[in-house]
Amino acid sequence: MSDTPTHAPFIVTAELPGEVFAWANALRTAHFPPERNHLAAHVTLFHSFAPSLREELPRELARLAAEFAPPEAQIDGLMDLGGGTAISLRSEAMLAIRAELAERFYSMLTAQDRGGKRLHITVQNKVERKLARALQAELAPLLMHRSFNFTGLGMHRYLGPHWEQVGVWKFRRAKGA
Repeated sequence: MSDTPTHAPFIVTAELPGEVFAWANALRTAHFPPERNHLAAHVTLFHSFAPSLREELPRELARLAAEFAPPEAQIDGLMDLGGGTAISLRSEAMLAIRAELAERFYSMLTAQDRGGKRLHITVQNKVERKLARALQAELAPLLMHRSFNFTGLGMHRYLGPHWEQVGVWKFRRAKGA
């Protein structure tokens, strides 16, 4: 890891397969306000783990990735963020993995991370409401409803507004794959 602040929190993500990432990232690049678009498309599972978990959190992510097959997920529509638009995802399997991680580190979670989680990929945020509604109207008929499997768990250091990738742990292969 590079020389980064030791007080920076960690973010945990669910990793997308290449074709879903490329599609979602192209949408994000096209529609997220460019002056604030510092990140590629992503699915945040946790927004802020304490820097003190630098050694323990990667071990837990590696354990979970080794234990679980790639979780099934579905792109199931758009999510209205008020001043933005996201791709809504469904994945009971990923939410179960998230719940296990939340239980393990419950006392270390922020209020935001303790609450329920709606999986999504943000493609536009912090825009006027009319712009968000217009994008939703444009994307709704084009939305690619499909199934996929998450490929792993990612850990990033928050360097506001940028993220530094710390590691990615791939899920074990499904039996027969």
